Amino acid sequence: MKKGFYLVMIAQALSSLADNALFIAAIALIAELNGPDWMTPAMKWFFAFSYVILAAFVGAISDSYPKGRVMFVTNAIKISGCLLMFGFEFVSGNNHALHAYIVCFSYALVGIGAAAYSPAKYGIVTELLPPNDLVKGNSWIEGLTVLSIILGVVLGGKLTEPAMSGWLLANPFISTIAKTPAEAAIVVIATIYILAALCNLLIPNTHFVYPKQETNPVKLCKIFFSYVKILWQDKVGQISLAVTTLFWGAGATLQLVVLQWGQDHLNLTIAQSANLMGVAAIGTVLGSVLAGKVPLRKALFVLPVGIIMGLAVMLMTITQSDWSVYLVLILIGGLAGFFVVPMNALLQHRGHVLLSAGHSIAVQNFNEQLNILFMVAVYGAMVAFDMHINTIIIIFGSIVAILMAFIIVWCLINKNRCPDTFDEIGDIGHGRAQQST
Repeated sequence: MKKGFYLVMIAQALSSLADNALFIAAIALIAELNGPDWMTPAMKWFFAFSYVILAAFVGAISDSYPKGRVMFVTNAIKISGCLLMFGFEFVSGNNHALHAYIVCFSYALVGIGAAAYSPAKYGIVTELLPPNDLVKGNSWIEGLTVLSIILGVVLGGKLTEPAMSGWLLANPFISTIAKTPAEAAIVVIATIYILAALCNLLIPNTHFVYPKQETNPVKLCKIFFSYVKILWQDKVGQISLAVTTLFWGAGATLQLVVLQWGQDHLNLTIAQSANLMGVAAIGTVLGSVLAGKVPLRKALFVLPVGIIMGLAVMLMTITQSDWSVYLVLILIGGLAGFFVVPMNALLQHRGHVLLSAGHSIAVQNFNEQLNILFMVAVYGAMVAFDMHINTIIIIFGSIVAILMAFIIVWCLINKNRCPDTFDEIGDIGHGRAQQST
């Protein structure tokens, strides 16, 4: 592995850790302002919406500049979102309702930074590593990403606990900036973003040159949707894209489900429920490490694990004792880590061969975040209708298992009809379909 790859890993882990810790801190801040319950899924929804609305543009930006520089600038946008959460007092005075809306808007701004950051962080992996090392590289990147998502939730919970927040507010530097526990947590999280930005500055220029990118917004949208069509029409691309789209939509919803499940089913606080994600991180690490042993050409062999993962989620409804809760969460985390790493590597490889690093990741993000919007909206609707959390879990797990079974049948049909396309897995080259377009 090249030195630059390790810097990308560290920067990605820190940035993703801060994104998810900020989500919990923002929830705590909205609670301090007595904001409505629906704002929690709304924040997640607007974060994902940034990926969808910017998808046509961020790929071109990523392929127009050195990706380390793009990652630095987009981290700066995330830091500005943190700072804006402090600015609500100067804008809205004692209007707590308006305060809460500004916090929600600030997290959406962080989503804009994340949307532009993603094509650069994944695209540079295909520039630094040859195809045969993509699964191995992705086992590290995805393992750290999923781990940072989970640990970010745990960190956000820890930072907002009374003992930790009291210690933070006793610090002279933090107390001059922050006045509440949630604000103190946001100061720490902003510091993590700054560390990630410093790592971005150290990432070397790969000198990978792409064709000159279009700058006209209308033409960019037209080109982008032609790329979406290319990847969905490819017999390998459509399978890997369908799987990762389902996985990340399910993962984002599962984060909300676990937080609510801990409160309703296990009678825990928000901070304690956030800590449950740390338990799942143990399994995620193990699953990601094992997935690193799967060759790229064998990536599709992990598809049945998706069905098992959906069924494992439903076990949450019958767990009560500590050991059973931990065991189920470790199982779910392990299955998720083992499942997503090879599929994500396959999609990145196929997207790189057909399109380019930045544009293929933008297409991937567009589809994944669109599904997150849909699944989070469905979850929000079920919460609004006062459905019991165990009922939601059964519905959620069943949908994942059924859809994965459908995708496996779809894959077998594609392989029988177009075996030559599947034989191309592992080929070297990029931009094949992009050049013909």
